[in-house]
Amino acid sequence: MKLAPNRFTKALAAGDKQIGLWISLCSNFVAEVTAHAGYDWALIDMEHSPNDYFSVLGQMQAFAASDTTAIVRVEWNDTVAVKRLLDLGAPGLLFPMIQSVEEAEKAVAATRYPPHGVRGVSGATRATKFGRITDYVARVEEETTVLLQLETRLAVEQAEEIAELDGINGIFFGPGDIAADIGKVGKPMDPEVWALIKPAAQKLIAKGVPVGTLVLDPAFATELLNEGFTFVACGTDASLLAKASDNLLATVKGGLS
Repeated sequence: MKLAPNRFTKALAAGDKQIGLWISLCSNFVAEVTAHAGYDWALIDMEHSPNDYFSVLGQMQAFAASDTTAIVRVEWNDTVAVKRLLDLGAPGLLFPMIQSVEEAEKAVAATRYPPHGVRGVSGATRATKFGRITDYVARVEEETTVLLQLETRLAVEQAEEIAELDGINGIFFGPGDIAADIGKVGKPMDPEVWALIKPAAQKLIAKGVPVGTLVLDPAFATELLNEGFTFVACGTDASLLAKASDNLLATVKGGLS
């Protein structure tokens, strides 16, 4: 048995626009509801949700039956956490709060076996279909998506240097934390936030580096994709449920006599 190609990794390398959805409700049942909507990628979040390894596993299993590639945002740039998620079969990882080239190097190294990194070796894991995939060690590094999240002014200013490292498939800008870092906490759509992000993103785009982000405005998500962003998440499962339930109640109340 051979390792299946990672559609998302290949799409980023080809510059194909990828529309995503953020997954934070920690339920494999909810994940299955969204898995067949047709998004190119989904982000299972461990940083800002109560997800654990078992809940992430269940959600990855739900997405595995669809054409949507499920990337996991690891809770921190931690070698042990990375090892466990890769052994669970995560097709790719998003590393939060990367602040320097050195931190970026640590993240990449955690996804690589020696001599190129520090990932520990285990044979009978879900990632290898419990030992059945014969070319896993030879090909997993080229198939695994490695995304680095820049979330402060300092990180954004180093975007070009960070993106030059081997083994990185894309740079993700986090507008929420960038807004907080520049004194605009709670205002991820503030013009000053995007005045910082967009020039840095365009420099990377000009160099052929895939660039992504998360925004909750579908029109702005489309705008970013048209401006050269490669992978953009345009909503979250939690916000969609909250908005739909609020709108439904308001509609019924509004029709009462």
